[in-house]
Amino acid sequence: MSDLRKINIDGTEIEVEGSMTLIQACEVAGIEIPRFCYHERLSIAGNCRMCLVEVVGGPPKPAASCAMQVRDLRPGPEGQAPQVKTNSPMVKKAREGVMEFLLINHPLDCPICDQGGECDLQDQAMAYGVDFSRFREPKRAVDDLNLGPLVGTAMTRCISCTRCVRFTTEVAGITQMGQTGRGEDAEITSYLNETLDSNLQGNIIDLCPVGALTSKPYAFTARPWELTKTETIDVMDALGSNIRVDTKGREVMRILPRNHDGVNEEWISDKTRFVWDGLRRQRLDRPYVRVDGKLRPATWPEALGVVAAAMKGKKVAGLIGDLVPVEAAFALKQLIEGLGGKVEARTDNARLPIGNRAGYVGTAAVEDIDTAKEIILIGTNPRDEAPVLNARIRKAWLKGATVKLVGVAADLTYDYEHVGTDRAALDGLTTAEGALVIVGQGALREADGLAVLAKAQSLGAMLVLHTAASRVGAMDIGAVTEGGMAAAIEGAEVIYNLGADEVEIDGPENGGAFVIYQGSHGDRGAHRADVILPGAAYTEENGLFVNTEGRPQLAMRAGFAPGEAKENWAILRALSAEVGAKLPYDSLAQLRSVLIKAVPHLAKIDEVAENTGEALPVEKLGKADFLPAVKDFYLTNPIARASQLMAELSAGAKARRDTKIAAE
Repeated sequence: MSDLRKINIDGTEIEVEGSMTLIQACEVAGIEIPRFCYHERLSIAGNCRMCLVEVVGGPPKPAASCAMQVRDLRPGPEGQAPQVKTNSPMVKKAREGVMEFLLINHPLDCPICDQGGECDLQDQAMAYGVDFSRFREPKRAVDDLNLGPLVGTAMTRCISCTRCVRFTTEVAGITQMGQTGRGEDAEITSYLNETLDSNLQGNIIDLCPVGALTSKPYAFTARPWELTKTETIDVMDALGSNIRVDTKGREVMRILPRNHDGVNEEWISDKTRFVWDGLRRQRLDRPYVRVDGKLRPATWPEALGVVAAAMKGKKVAGLIGDLVPVEAAFALKQLIEGLGGKVEARTDNARLPIGNRAGYVGTAAVEDIDTAKEIILIGTNPRDEAPVLNARIRKAWLKGATVKLVGVAADLTYDYEHVGTDRAALDGLTTAEGALVIVGQGALREADGLAVLAKAQSLGAMLVLHTAASRVGAMDIGAVTEGGMAAAIEGAEVIYNLGADEVEIDGPENGGAFVIYQGSHGDRGAHRADVILPGAAYTEENGLFVNTEGRPQLAMRAGFAPGEAKENWAILRALSAEVGAKLPYDSLAQLRSVLIKAVPHLAKIDEVAENTGEALPVEKLGKADFLPAVKDFYLTNPIARASQLMAELSAGAKARRDTKIAAE
């Protein structure tokens, strides 16, 4: 039931919900209120006092606009709408006073502080500060914390806004940060000097309004005004988080989140944020051809000539990896099928139904988690498979949703009912009306995957949680073969491996096929290849990715591929001419128009389509336990495996798991 109230802000009367805070009402009126501790996705702390406003007819002192609701205001003497002033002399004096207090102990670190140029305290000191200080006593100093390899600390700069404490406890679901002491002795600290154990911890760097928490890997490498900013899409998991890639010259310097309420809100996982050092290492920057058992560098014409000669008249198969944009997958499908071969995107043997979008995407959207009363997790550990989606489940749980898990028990940052680990537990499961079912890839990899999917469909609205960013797009264009990967590569003399690094292909000693590997990193796929064609990584070409809920999104190029590496679709187009089966497009725009003619819903960028498809026939379930799809969160793809930082984080996580507690 709506509770609309009229309110007069700086002479303008507006109508807003009574439950809104004054700071939100001012935003509706188009007036920006300065703040440090308030954040719309965190609980209200009301402790920085920067957002003070004057309530006319109220107490003779300014009020904190973040902690007062519109419904708490009294109307005027003749029933007029309550009046709030945001720019009166009282407010101006109050804000100047608050700013002076904040700066009493704040060090003059601006020239060497990483937050310089994008610091809330700097900006607001310019607007509300004064050009002198009345404080002559020595400034206090605070010891820095060691929060791990990601977040650097300079705690003397901390203004005790507690955003980091509220984020880690409320959103990330860990309890390692808190505040101790009172008055001048108050400081943010970690429990028993622990490092942070969360794969969302990097978000506190964005939340910190001063330079107290900064990015350790990015420290002292660039200033914000030197960077070129590109808005694009993340491919580290299938959620399709909206990100901004900041580059300096050809190098990616950092990756930040963009707000998208329907997908990632304004959070990203640590793998998404810090994987950029993997874009610089182990790169394939020129073609290679295997001669006498050894890979040697080659020119593009030479490499394409060897590939064309190997493919002509042979039985070919194509495999599509986890990070491939839809355009490249479509070009490969057209090329391989034009030569009479087969392609397959389900390289992990997930039993996803062909042509049935309601079966391989589901019928729910990510946003539906917010309003779900009951959430059923089947064969998935969302904390590792999609940490930002897991934070959303936690948010629903905090609002009162119940969570049930069928699969391996794990710390998911919220309480859940562990129904069991095997198919029998799923078979006996009952759900409440309006339940949301999330099915992981771990549940679909066994032979009875389709039976599991059918059972999940019968329980309520379903969301299939994919782990590969390219999977839904590849399924949409039909880059699949009846019978899965085994059927696609059966008897193939030539295998075209488009970035599929999670696949083991038999070597020549076992009568294995001739393998062409096209990808960006020297990972498993490149080691097995007979010819290597260097492609662009996700930050180096424009591409289309369809996320786990079926939402097409555009990834934009932030930089150029190193050396002689080319865009993925362009390599396939060039090869098609060599093979004598020329593809009918010469530019990405032409390719997209052919693609959209074949699959019209891909033109609806950032829209979640209504998914249709027959209900899957209910079959008998097997007996096996559900196994998680992701074994090591930090090392799931070639870019992550090339990153030194991800290797360090993976080793740290393993050490934490293996450490015995004293009582053990």
